[in-house]
Amino acid sequence: MPIAGHGAPQAQEGRVQTVPGPVADADERTRDRVLSAVLEHGPVSAAELGDMLGFTPAAVRRHLDHLSRAGIIEVKRVARAGAGAGRPARRYVLSSEGQSSLGNDYLDIAALALQQLQKAAGPDAVRAFAVERFADMERRYAPEIDKAGPDIADRARALAEALSRDNFVASAASIEAKAPLPAALSSVQLCQGHCPIQQLAARFPVFCDVETEVFSRLVGVDVRRLSTLARGGHVCTTHIPTGRLSAPGPTRPSAAPASLNEVTNHQQERP
Repeated sequence: MPIAGHGAPQAQEGRVQTVPGPVADADERTRDRVLSAVLEHGPVSAAELGDMLGFTPAAVRRHLDHLSRAGIIEVKRVARAGAGAGRPARRYVLSSEGQSSLGNDYLDIAALALQQLQKAAGPDAVRAFAVERFADMERRYAPEIDKAGPDIADRARALAEALSRDNFVASAASIEAKAPLPAALSSVQLCQGHCPIQQLAARFPVFCDVETEVFSRLVGVDVRRLSTLARGGHVCTTHIPTGRLSAPGPTRPSAAPASLNEVTNHQQERP
């Protein structure tokens, strides 16, 4: 996507100067390559972009800074894997403005198709579509999460790792219950910093509901969705109670105990 502003006259010390055409064109082509890589692979780090495109770290950061100042991309800060891993990592994704500049035809077409499906066959048909969409995720994740064993916290961390590989920028943070709450009320908060269908899910919340049900079955306990990107949250946050071993068979999501709201609600906007 060509970025406006390249090759245009620039004012400097009261005079109008023109950026040399070939240099501006080369910068624009390079910047378009960086933007395309962010669109395709985001959330992605500057180092990963450099490896993909064969650019030096300095060159990548220069173009990322330009795109960020233009509001086309934005930074997501993601907790690093492992205990005591230090400062959150910086990863780049397309901003809402960037999505608009590239056009939302695919979202409009998908939304129109779902609206027509809902009109013709009812809301259950839209739900069935969402169930089918997330069935592949469940099939792929289940063997890996089962390898983590019966401990719920371990299963939640395995789920976060699987989600991150699919570019959901996920992390799992343990929340230890403090007195007077019993230790059995400890939990994990699963956070997702990116959602590839965020705008579609905003129109059809059933996608978020079905995803939550999949998480519940994968970890083996009832879970509760505290916030979603589709509904204006900074991240998607899922409360996963860890006070017992995983239960066999499917589960259905239910509300977390009311006493946990004080423990978890302040955490739901974690990056």
